[in-house]
Amino acid sequence: MSSTSTEKKGHHQWSYLEGEFVEAKDAVLPITTQAFNYGTSVFEGIRGYKSHSDGQVNIFRLDEHINRLHQSASILMINDLPDQQALKEIIQSLLHRNHTSGDCYIRPIAYKRNLLPGSGFGVKLSGVSSGLSVNSLDMQTYVKQDGLTCTISGWRRVADNAIPARAKITGSYVNSALAMEAAMNGGYNDAIMLNHSGYVAEATTSNVFIVKNKKLITPPVTANILEGITRDTVITLAKQYLDLTVEERDILPSELLTADECFLTGTGVEISPVSKIDFHHLRSTDNDSIAIKIKTVYQKIVRGELSDYNHWLTSIYSINN
Repeated sequence: MSSTSTEKKGHHQWSYLEGEFVEAKDAVLPITTQAFNYGTSVFEGIRGYKSHSDGQVNIFRLDEHINRLHQSASILMINDLPDQQALKEIIQSLLHRNHTSGDCYIRPIAYKRNLLPGSGFGVKLSGVSSGLSVNSLDMQTYVKQDGLTCTISGWRRVADNAIPARAKITGSYVNSALAMEAAMNGGYNDAIMLNHSGYVAEATTSNVFIVKNKKLITPPVTANILEGITRDTVITLAKQYLDLTVEERDILPSELLTADECFLTGTGVEISPVSKIDFHHLRSTDNDSIAIKIKTVYQKIVRGELSDYNHWLTSIYSINN
């Protein structure tokens, strides 16, 4: 299908579904889809940013996101996804068709579809066909910029031996939704969840960093966390660009209540300083805080203002269409 002159810039009229570009309003699946019934799908959240210098839209760390999608899919035995380059071209082509000209969000989902012939009824991964969809939309910063308030949640982060933490499995986000709803009902913006060992894991859809004595501390990958791409970005920048000490170690909940600063990281929330955890006020939003320094550097990188990190940017115009 080709785009028409009646399309509006930024409207994101097109989606990709099972091998074809279709109008977003027609990108639908039957209610019998296995992923809808059992939560057996994986996804990525990917952002594109408009460059301040040339107005070009670049996708941030696209290769790493696609690699993680493949890893997540393999855990659910979704083994027939397009390869790395083909998926990149699908995403870039979709943004072309949607005349993307500003900040955007891209959501690829790989999912279990239908039982194969001869496969008996039941909840399983083998004997089930797979599908792929990709949609996009305009997205600016949507998280509070003057400091989030968080509470330590009573809901525990799902253990890796229950639902693999390093895979972005849709069904596992019920856990996040319950914690977020409880936090919002208590007047907070987000919740910080503990794992079953009682250590800090992550917020509902983001990784957690604290600052104590000018050291950056974040839970290790063994704490039942998603290995966040923005988390990795922050660790890299802290060490290489800001010359900070970074510790990846278990964090007790009481450390949250004695920290100097705290901030959340993720594709959606970007770098979001936390101004208060329960009754403890933090200095995360001070002009000279480490959180603000990292947030400032991050925004420069995604906008193409620090050439040393341009290898993390993929132009939507870098393929032949």
